Amino acid sequence: MTTRDELRLLPWAGPDGKPCYLSTDDQGGYVSRLADHIEAFQHGMASQLLEHARQVLDDDTEDLEVLRLLASQLTSALRDVLRVATSRGRRPAAPGHP
Repeated sequence: MTTRDELRLLPWAGPDGKPCYLSTDDQGGYVSRLADHIEAFQHGMASQLLEHARQVLDDDTEDLEVLRLLASQLTSALRDVLRVATSRGRRPAAPGHP
């Protein structure tokens, strides 16, 4: 069994929103690869959402409901990106990932 410092924080939450961890030395295993793909997807979505936010905020005609939706989406994206950043801070970078 590995120590908590060696566990990989996965990019999804478990039941009740609790964090999920992976205990393995195999960075090429199925769950590790799945987590890498989900992290890359979350990063891409956050980048796209940031660009959309810039457009919405530059448009004076947007209504309050659009701004609320944008704030909700940005909150979710920020949560995902912070989870990845926390995970990357706890483990060496995977091959092919900076």
